[in-house]
Amino acid sequence: MGQGKPLVIPQLIVGLGNPEPKYDHTRHNIGFEFVDRLAADWGATLQDHRKFQGVWAEVRRNGQKLGLLKPTTYMNRSGQSLRAVIDWYKIPPESVLVVYDDMDLPLGRLRLRLQGSAGGHNGIKSIISHLGTQKFPRLRIGIGKTQLKGDRPTISHVLGKFAPAEKPILNDVLGLAEEALALSLREGVEKAMSLYNARSVESSQS
Repeated sequence: MGQGKPLVIPQLIVGLGNPEPKYDHTRHNIGFEFVDRLAADWGATLQDHRKFQGVWAEVRRNGQKLGLLKPTTYMNRSGQSLRAVIDWYKIPPESVLVVYDDMDLPLGRLRLRLQGSAGGHNGIKSIISHLGTQKFPRLRIGIGKTQLKGDRPTISHVLGKFAPAEKPILNDVLGLAEEALALSLREGVEKAMSLYNARSVESSQS
């Protein structure tokens, strides 16, 4: 019966992060970094878009139009920006791919999902609240977990920058994420999930 299910093909890629230069290249802004990388590789120019409360570009890939969005509302209000875009373009939530950091995954790993809870991530909480559904695909990129206990070390970890030794792994995993996205655009998110959720930067180079 499941054979006739339509493919989930992203029409909008949303990278989560916080605006302001002090947050540039922090672990929590890995979604921004991914969208910046896509824009550079695809020859797109991201520009401030007041109506969308974010930085925005439109591109064509594989003959289809795609939006790239970095909400500039701060992480815990990301849903406002995303809602403005999907209302304007009439994009269904299942065609939105949200890219963000995940402390429960080690650096070098990524995980694609078609839906799910916020898992404590404030950006995703805001999006679920504004969309009224958990049914939107997401690409989580591992940032590793701090070994210290309590909230304060966690905050300083996610708002901290990557160490020099982590930069090559970060670069490689963003490349892996780009490959997973390219496959999602061609053959659907589920196909990319089956191939990329088990991979890590280390194993992909062996």
